[in-house]
Amino acid sequence: MYAVYLKKGEEQRILEGHPWVYANEAAKIEGKDVQGGVARVFGADGRFIGQGFINHHSKILVRILSRDETPVDRDFFYRRIRAADEYRRALGYADNYRAVFGESDRLPGLIVDKYGDVLSVQFLSLGMEIRKDMIAEILVEIYRPVCIYERSDVAVRAKEGLPEKKGALYGELPAEVLISENGLRLKIDVENGQKTGYFLDQKHNRDNLKHYAAGRKVLDLFCNQGGFSLCAAKYGAQAVTAVDISETALAAVRGNAARNGFQDRIHTVRADVFELLRECKKAGEKYDLIVLDPPAFTKSKDTVKEGCNGYRDVNILAFKLLNPRGILVTCSCSQHLPVHMFLDMLRESAARAGVSARLIEFRTQSRDHAPLLNADEALYLKVAVLSV
Repeated sequence: MYAVYLKKGEEQRILEGHPWVYANEAAKIEGKDVQGGVARVFGADGRFIGQGFINHHSKILVRILSRDETPVDRDFFYRRIRAADEYRRALGYADNYRAVFGESDRLPGLIVDKYGDVLSVQFLSLGMEIRKDMIAEILVEIYRPVCIYERSDVAVRAKEGLPEKKGALYGELPAEVLISENGLRLKIDVENGQKTGYFLDQKHNRDNLKHYAAGRKVLDLFCNQGGFSLCAAKYGAQAVTAVDISETALAAVRGNAARNGFQDRIHTVRADVFELLRECKKAGEKYDLIVLDPPAFTKSKDTVKEGCNGYRDVNILAFKLLNPRGILVTCSCSQHLPVHMFLDMLRESAARAGVSARLIEFRTQSRDHAPLLNADEALYLKVAVLSV
């Protein structure tokens, strides 16, 4: 087993609960083991700090699993996965939810999303990758799914020295996967949809439109499969325009709208959002409620400035299309854009748009995606509800 000794002063962040040991924080590494194995971590004074997956190919040298010396065996992972699910069920989740949220559930690099009887999983660390078969067996024991489908087709795996992978690990993926969310029936594309098939982290934020949608003309931008559009229609929106660049996503919106009887109130438009907003401004179009849920414009610390520019530009355009007393629900899913920068960007956007805005609510990801308090990276979703 490897033993990792930290440089003097580097242990404090780990002792306070952060789950990662970076390669440049290690003073020396002793012993030998397989990459992805479990290493013990010590402070500069020799004090035991914890144990976790080690990977010399990653900037994150060790991902902490445990703060004690409990054996990291099959029973260890079974208990952790069972505890993660019990936590969600205690919060009232049943049909669809994030069952395992990586480091937040002390299972670094493992994502498990439940869509009815189907589990969609991601293995994002080498330590989890080499234990994939065992993890799948445990998931079958706990959930009795009809299928476990791997969606490890994400670029972040390259940082762990891993290729992208995708396909069924257990059972066969049904031709149609349906879930019930916020009282609505939705078809989920587990095989090709965004992330693991759907953005479960916005579940409660979508339902929160019940406070704002009634009688309003709504514009849902970067609509994906239409979760916000459907909730807007459910809660009494007069008309909803759902916009996305992907025709596949829009086809899903139309299918889900028809499934819930909203096909007459939800209209889809395939367009580049920036171009559409400029065209709407020229045409004098106005809306009462705009939902702005873009992809992450910044995916690394090196692109934060450019990402902020993108967020600012699209929010300025959205502000200009709102009627007086209109509502803007605006989001950022980038972990590299901290809360204070997100709010600063919105203040600047409102000023440049020439509007006065009040912050009605500030929200974040759903409770099944709860972040560790001492890991800022896990608090990635920011949602501001603004009144113009």
